[in-house]
Amino acid sequence: MKKKVIAAGHICLDITPVFPDKKVKQLSETLSPGRLIQMGQADVHTGGAVANTGLAMKILGADVTLMGKIGKDAFGDMVYNILKKYDAEAGMIFSDKESTSYTVILAVPGIDRIFLHNSGANHSFRASDIPQKALEETALFHFGYPPLMRSMYENDGAELVEIMKRAKAAGAATSLDMAAVDPYAQAGRADWEKILECVMPYVDFFVPSVEELCFMLDRKRYEQWQERASGKDITEILDIEKDIKPLGRQCMEFGAKVLLIKCGAPGMYYKTAGRRALLNIGNRVGLDLNSWADKEGFEKSYVPECILSGTGAGDTSIAAFLTAMLEGYPLEKTLQLSAATGASCVAAYDALSGLQTFDELEQKINAGWNKIGS
Repeated sequence: MKKKVIAAGHICLDITPVFPDKKVKQLSETLSPGRLIQMGQADVHTGGAVANTGLAMKILGADVTLMGKIGKDAFGDMVYNILKKYDAEAGMIFSDKESTSYTVILAVPGIDRIFLHNSGANHSFRASDIPQKALEETALFHFGYPPLMRSMYENDGAELVEIMKRAKAAGAATSLDMAAVDPYAQAGRADWEKILECVMPYVDFFVPSVEELCFMLDRKRYEQWQERASGKDITEILDIEKDIKPLGRQCMEFGAKVLLIKCGAPGMYYKTAGRRALLNIGNRVGLDLNSWADKEGFEKSYVPECILSGTGAGDTSIAAFLTAMLEGYPLEKTLQLSAATGASCVAAYDALSGLQTFDELEQKINAGWNKIGS
């Protein structure tokens, strides 16, 4: 019998207008006031951690239940019908009072993505929306994107702590993914360092992106990164020892057991706790302690065949990481499959179309798939 998974949290409708296939160095070369741009057909798919990570895990073979909140509106109907195609709609909660969340993704060739986002019904998601019986039957509880859910960062993250605490008490292993924080919105005024310190004792697998993690833990360092990058992708200028490892150490001190920091195109930094700490991970996942304990390193990305959009690549790499872990892969192979999945998914505009099976990915890896910088 497959191990059960719950993927809960933020869900939305992603709308990606397809720009002309011409790489630029500055956004102003494409977008400027008063200009009419002839666009390709818009790509419309579900988005957010629930759909991207949850559906990707389902496609990769995991037994996943999705839990999220949507509105009774046209966008909500679209989200529901897309999920229904995957037989994954049952866990959706319809809100009478709020609209469905949406994101317009501007993926200009040569420029990092810009997200125009409305969180909608995600703001009111609460611990009480998650059935206790479901938690008691699941091996892994994954929660994603609390910075885009007001209820998760109000009151110093008390609701988020309650959710993860309940999942742990029910015997499930837990994983937590974050999202970018709008510094000018209410989420930007939250004390994210305090929130992480409070929730991390109940998180087994912490899988944030490096930019969002630095914003939360060290705003001054994050601003220095922006200055150093001078408009380029921040991940291109980061030093593993000076920039990434200090953030990793702080997460582990807060209580994370397995840390995977997504660092964009270069790859992923990982660090795991010792055997004693890993024993506290829910035993339903069956983690091989010999392969997972006391590890640290940087897994470089594979060279993608082509790049159309990075939308959801981080989410799907996490989906592969968690699915491979549940299937009993050792850490080294789990990291390879995660990196390979991320490289495959940038070849599509949405998060799911580029997914390949683990067997297909292993064939490419064994055939000598090149890594970035190798």
